[in-house]
Amino acid sequence: MKRHLLSALFVLSAGNFLAAQEVAFEEYDLDNGLHVILHQDNTAPVVTTAVMYHVGSKDEDPSKTGFAHFFEHLLFEGTKNIERGEWDKIVSSNGGSGNANTFLDRTYYYETFPSNSLETGLWLESERLMHPIIGQVGVDTQKEVVQEERRLRVDNSPYGAFFDELLKNLYTKHPYRWGVIGSLDHLASATLDDFKNFNKTYYVPNNAVLVIAGDFDTEKTKKMVSDYFGPIPRGAEIKRNIVVEDPITTTIKANYHDPNIQIPAILLAYRTPGQADRDAYVINMISTYLSDGESSKLYKKLVDEKKIALQIFSVPIDAEDYSSYIVGGLPVGENSIQDIKNEIDAEIVKVQSELISEKDYQKLQNKFENNFVNANSSIAGIANSLAENYMLRDNTNLINTEIDIYRSITREEIMEVAKKYLNVNQRVELEYLPEQKEAN
Repeated sequence: MKRHLLSALFVLSAGNFLAAQEVAFEEYDLDNGLHVILHQDNTAPVVTTAVMYHVGSKDEDPSKTGFAHFFEHLLFEGTKNIERGEWDKIVSSNGGSGNANTFLDRTYYYETFPSNSLETGLWLESERLMHPIIGQVGVDTQKEVVQEERRLRVDNSPYGAFFDELLKNLYTKHPYRWGVIGSLDHLASATLDDFKNFNKTYYVPNNAVLVIAGDFDTEKTKKMVSDYFGPIPRGAEIKRNIVVEDPITTTIKANYHDPNIQIPAILLAYRTPGQADRDAYVINMISTYLSDGESSKLYKKLVDEKKIALQIFSVPIDAEDYSSYIVGGLPVGENSIQDIKNEIDAEIVKVQSELISEKDYQKLQNKFENNFVNANSSIAGIANSLAENYMLRDNTNLINTEIDIYRSITREEIMEVAKKYLNVNQRVELEYLPEQKEAN
């Protein structure tokens, strides 16, 4: 009785905490098309200024890949009012920190400052948008930086090429088919005008959302937003090609030989709906159940119990047009990648043919509630969630309601979605192998 009472109290307190966590925000558009989202929270003297641009690797010319990621670097080079090398100095001297990242659909820049430096953050991001210097010196410098990054993360990193190899097999038409870093040859052959045209096309206010989250005065902040961003001219409307892939109906078998590894890996990749689709949320639950962490079904079975795998991993990719579920593993001892594939398939078939237990279902719900709380536990995390929900899911208020989607997913729905998307004939099977050495 006492245990049940404590459990009930825990659920009640967790529910109250989630209800109290609601994120209040205001959103509006400037005349130039810039979308602005404000989240005021005066509990701590910090503020995050972030801008997300609706441009990622999918927006690139197939003969000029890598531009979106390249601009993530290039737009720290300086502006008409910020000399080269001064950007990071300005941020750190004002007690702040910042960074940027690029993915398939978007590029994101952000700074977190003490709240009395909010205006500095607004000035920096307006400078990036209004006065960037796209010059040969900066382009040449960042080409070297990106080349080194690719060597470090892909070419010379164990298992570093798996993402690119999976994408080019999962997609034949859609621009998700190349990696985010793109081709170094494309970057090397690009002209200065190519980079200027990319900037002119995508780095415009009507292709961006500005998020300000934290300790600020709303009316003063709106005035600063208007002063710093209002004069920036609207860009031309962006024409996006909507590319629809043919369904995968026959298993796509591929292999890749990596000179940096000694242990082979098997990777199974399934193309799934875009991240705003309800089924994508169900796939996330299936991914967590099967292969997320040491408590997942596959890890416990293959690593802990049968000891046939050195590692089991899951790489769910949430993206705007299509998502994907990627699961794989590394064998140990005399076991093979085929052994691991057979075991993964057996567990997927169980999900397709049997309801997961009530205990496992509740464990999933608890884990997603915990993830939901953690994602929005900091001002920087809230800023990121607001930007992504607005830009990629077309619903800013998902920051408050997304957990309700997961709560509404039933065990029956989990089984049906697994039957719909996770079939052998609907996937890529990538055998990721050590490089074969030539015999003397």
